[in-house]
Amino acid sequence: MRYRVKTGGLKPVLLAASAMLALVSASARAEEGSPAVTPENHNPTLNADAPATNGPGEASPWAYAGKQGIGTAYEAYNKDDQFSDKAVTGRVSKVWFSLAQGVLTETMYGRIHEAQMREMQIAVVGHDASGGWTAFEDKDTTSHVSYIDTDSAGRPLAPAYRLTNTDKQGRFVIIKDVFTDPDRQSVMMRVTVKALKGKVTPYVILDPSMANTSGDDQGAASAAALNAWQDNGGQGGVALSLKASVPFRAHNVGFTGVTDGVDDLTQRQTLIAQRDSTGGVKGNIVLVGQLPTVAKTASFDLALGFGPDVKAADAEAAGTLKTGYAKVLANFEGKGAAVGWEDYLASLTELKSLIPESEDDGKLLYASALTLKTQEDHTSAGALIASLSNPWGDALETDVSSTGYKAVWPRDFYQVAMALAALGDKQTPVAAYRYLPTVQVRPDTPGNTGVSGWFQQKSHVDGTPEWVGVQLDQTAMPILLGARLEKLGLISHDELMTSYKTMLKPAADFLSKGGQVGLGWNHATITPPYSQQERWEEQEGYSPSTTAAVIAGLTAAAGIATEAGDTDDARLYQGQADAYSAKLEQRLYTTDGKVMGDDKPASYYLRISRSEDANHPGDQDARNGHPAMPSDMMVDAGFLELVRYGVRPANDPKIETSLKVVDDQDLPDNLRVRYDFTFPGSDAVIPGFRRYGNDGYGDKTTGGDYAVNGQMSPDQRGRVWPIFTGERGHYELALDAQKPGGATKADIDAIRNVYVRGMEDFANEGLMIPEQVWDGVGSPDPHGYFKGEGTDSATPLAWSHAEYVKLLRSLRDKAVWDRNDATYAHFSSVKD
Repeated sequence: MRYRVKTGGLKPVLLAASAMLALVSASARAEEGSPAVTPENHNPTLNADAPATNGPGEASPWAYAGKQGIGTAYEAYNKDDQFSDKAVTGRVSKVWFSLAQGVLTETMYGRIHEAQMREMQIAVVGHDASGGWTAFEDKDTTSHVSYIDTDSAGRPLAPAYRLTNTDKQGRFVIIKDVFTDPDRQSVMMRVTVKALKGKVTPYVILDPSMANTSGDDQGAASAAALNAWQDNGGQGGVALSLKASVPFRAHNVGFTGVTDGVDDLTQRQTLIAQRDSTGGVKGNIVLVGQLPTVAKTASFDLALGFGPDVKAADAEAAGTLKTGYAKVLANFEGKGAAVGWEDYLASLTELKSLIPESEDDGKLLYASALTLKTQEDHTSAGALIASLSNPWGDALETDVSSTGYKAVWPRDFYQVAMALAALGDKQTPVAAYRYLPTVQVRPDTPGNTGVSGWFQQKSHVDGTPEWVGVQLDQTAMPILLGARLEKLGLISHDELMTSYKTMLKPAADFLSKGGQVGLGWNHATITPPYSQQERWEEQEGYSPSTTAAVIAGLTAAAGIATEAGDTDDARLYQGQADAYSAKLEQRLYTTDGKVMGDDKPASYYLRISRSEDANHPGDQDARNGHPAMPSDMMVDAGFLELVRYGVRPANDPKIETSLKVVDDQDLPDNLRVRYDFTFPGSDAVIPGFRRYGNDGYGDKTTGGDYAVNGQMSPDQRGRVWPIFTGERGHYELALDAQKPGGATKADIDAIRNVYVRGMEDFANEGLMIPEQVWDGVGSPDPHGYFKGEGTDSATPLAWSHAEYVKLLRSLRDKAVWDRNDATYAHFSSVKD
């Protein structure tokens, strides 16, 4: 926790005279010259200090984004594939949590993007021969994470976690079991404290962020509960209540960096001043509650409840504590008659058959299934987000609401839906497909004054637009999803025909004709396949990856239109796909590329071109602190999407030539894409890839997070993304599949041993796959990264887990799972 510890002494406060305060408080301030105050001689019956009214306090950052684990309750759909309290799982729990650096971090309630708490950890105080000391879990312990519920092979069966935090000086160990109550709006935590070198006293430190911000919260503290709330200006409120299985021996609510009690614990090893409320003043608050002193070992149960007001939140927490640890955990897991996570995994018809394709006996596979389903909103069925994290959250202050990656991007959404279908989930992909109209721009979309049919760049799960750039691949992918779900038998032919008229046809019309959009700031005229933004949301132009998705989407739409009897539009869609394909190399394959220097022209697919002539592609804009650069000096592996969707065969000479450039590790670090990795216990060399050369979306080479305080810096560097190891594995499979007789067992084993193993090695101890891993270039500070370790970008990234799952399914089937067969038959099979 990044508290600013004060060293200039305690701030004066007035003693309260109210009898009410005397009943709910713990102690008064130690007088000047009095004996040292310790947890043992601290008198909890003295009057409290006056309410903390010196807000708003100092701003805090969001939490570290490299999550050790994420969790929520499994909620089944009703017969209409919607969430309902009448479904077999009963009352719908709308609580999600995350874990990082050994502590409970962003915890959401209501909608999946609505954080209500920034961080909660344990501070431990004690005394030894050298005097008093205070230790905090996040910075003074070594943390390990494991799953509570596993099968005999160690595969996780529920997203319930055990954190084991060991003091770096060997004075204590804290073990925390964390999961949600599936029947309530609460998180449960069992805390076991082991004192190893004398008595210790644990304190719970709770940092709220009600309604996704921390600047306008209020709070109260008592022996019974720690509370925080925000009234949202009369528009409905939200509150939390932290209750323990024992009364808090002392407690405080105050403003961050001013009266938060952290300075007391750090300097005096106890709470000197105890304030029971914020007195109507709003700000960034911190709540502290003292647990009983531990001589050897003791366990305490904590329940963090949420609701529209304090009374409701308190009831949720109390109900969880009353039900008890064992029963809540059993319900969460789905033991006995309860329906929980074990039941969800059992419903995945393809899950067990994918275990042999893994290199870790299915551990990451099972974790991926849990992780992908966990990142679904529990109000809007099928609303699948990109990540339950704020990338580089600890460089972003909480006084500004930020969804981070807790939002819907149709591109990431498509990857997840396809991965869930690959697992044999027969309901979530269908709910996802039916959710898609929520994020499509339609004539009745509020504020829309332009052409319709395209899908929003980024949206809240309720469909509220957040970013409104046009990315053509995000409009093509819903068409591909619909075609695939119908082929798999997950949606009926009639449903596909109905959705063609209402959703897919408008999307295909936009991909064919474009037009002027009109939403928010965006009034651009779009002329496909020239996209306002490519798949990394940074540049306009022609892009191999975007064009691949558009061609495949239109080809799929042509087939659906034909079945619908819409022959004229079927001809239009296929005709446009053919036209885009015919000009693909002219626009995007340079024979005079400069990435190796002006004196060494090379041939390869460009990342982006702003011209009809790939040998004169223009410049890309300055982005992420990096200056503008000629387009033919930046390469990426986005052209592999041409193979994935079936637009070009894997053995196309231009694909193979381009791979040689991408694989060139002699390129200067700013332009280089490929970096190889090795991991302990294996001699396998794992290829990793950056998004593109000159990428600045990542940690600084001089040490530090991306865009600290919103300021871009030229030393930012986009690191290696595990996604691309999976994408390359898919390409190698497609290449092997083109051989006479298809891919052999030896071919499959070779891909498993490198690309599957690589994605597993990139996952952290909690089996979370990150967005980016450190590539070894520059300083690993301040986090001390080792090469191949996830950075503070976004962990887990749903797309990373989806790519891993799809790679396993592709290897099992000996065919690329994402390939659109109609596209392959039309553009690629004749060239085999």
